[in-house]
Amino acid sequence: MSMAFVRADLTEDKFLGGQLSLIQPREGYRAGLDPVFLAASIPARAGESVLDLGCGVGAAALCLGTRMKGLKLVGVERQVAYADLARMNAFDNDIDIDVYTADIVSLPAEVTEHSFDHVMMNPPYHLRGRSTPSADPGRAEALFEDTPLAAWIDAATRRLKPRGYLTMIQKAERLPEILKAMDDRLGSILVKPLSPRASRAAVLVLVQARKGGRGAFRLATPLILHDGAEHTGDRESYRREVSAILRAGAHLPLW
Repeated sequence: MSMAFVRADLTEDKFLGGQLSLIQPREGYRAGLDPVFLAASIPARAGESVLDLGCGVGAAALCLGTRMKGLKLVGVERQVAYADLARMNAFDNDIDIDVYTADIVSLPAEVTEHSFDHVMMNPPYHLRGRSTPSADPGRAEALFEDTPLAAWIDAATRRLKPRGYLTMIQKAERLPEILKAMDDRLGSILVKPLSPRASRAAVLVLVQARKGGRGAFRLATPLILHDGAEHTGDRESYRREVSAILRAGAHLPLW
């Protein structure tokens, strides 16, 4: 996509309790909590390499780079304007990341020549035809799927080192599709449901698999985001461990 943003179209938003500032579209696709949870779940160590497929403005990769120093970060984003913002955000936050403007099914040689310890991704949540697309083209492209989930998972698997980790966040209703797309190259699959409250069904899932893994499938205890049975007033109700993830950049163990 060749669209570009002017300054009036953008906002500057704080993440991780102000440790990270991201410039993002005022009306287009805006990073929220999901990339923060995704980044928090990556079990990366200093010196390892991480590929963020569909990185948008860089939210997940830069959250991870804020929490863990010394990583080799690479992002791929097919929307030119969003890729430009990712590079700007990396520069403004003094985090090294190489961002390539490309489709995940046609990755550039700079990416395909390398294998990664971790691949993370936050693919579009909605299938076209099931929902009403956004009038904003950038938001629509980020939220509504053109590339099947199976293609995302295949692209990620190809780029993993042996024993490397694939981690993704997606709508809970699409978990069967995710599991079906994970072929015998991946194993040791772990699913962590994210539920708004203890009395509510999971809305999102974090799914992690290991290339060449042979461990049994594991369904983890849900992460409950809010205290209480329902929202009351304007006060923040995040549970202590969730607030630590969102405000302090704490790690989110999946098991």
